[in-house]
Amino acid sequence: MEYVVLGGFVGGIWAFLLWLSIIVWVYRDIRDRSQDLALQVLAIFVVLMFFPGFNIPGLLIYLMLRPHETADEAYARSLEEEALLREIGDEGTCPSCRRFVERGWRFCPFCETQIRDICVDCGHLLSFNWVACPNCGRQRKGATIAQEPGAARAAARGSGSQWNARTTAAQGDEEKEQATTEGVTPHQH
Repeated sequence: MEYVVLGGFVGGIWAFLLWLSIIVWVYRDIRDRSQDLALQVLAIFVVLMFFPGFNIPGLLIYLMLRPHETADEAYARSLEEEALLREIGDEGTCPSCRRFVERGWRFCPFCETQIRDICVDCGHLLSFNWVACPNCGRQRKGATIAQEPGAARAAARGSGSQWNARTTAAQGDEEKEQATTEGVTPHQH
């Protein structure tokens, strides 16, 4: 008889601790998933209304009705979606006022900032970070194309003696021009 009483006492304590731990778990879980106080109270009430040790149905009801993602997961997802939207439509916001603008606009209607350039050949709108027009291929004025160091040196050198001849001729022309502006003929040095 003593073992039966002791077993009942231990079983009762175990059921009470299980019930209490489920309530604590539900409270922490719903607090991470929602900032709505009414929803938090309702979730705890669903688990509390069942007798200690038999709150498994309340826990199952809570698990079916709880929000699918935590508040942190929802925030991270919204940041990821916003980053993807910015990548897809990097031209979707004005660089000055950060308001959304349409792709066909040349100026921001809110702050009057120029947000696109016009191609001088075909007249299509160009983004400022483009090097060339995607429609006709003309290089945008003021845009510089990054070249590999070897290719840049080869382009600057030309074909050996031709480059030297061009450079010498250009230097001679500069000397003549400078001399005529000073009133001295080139051969009077």
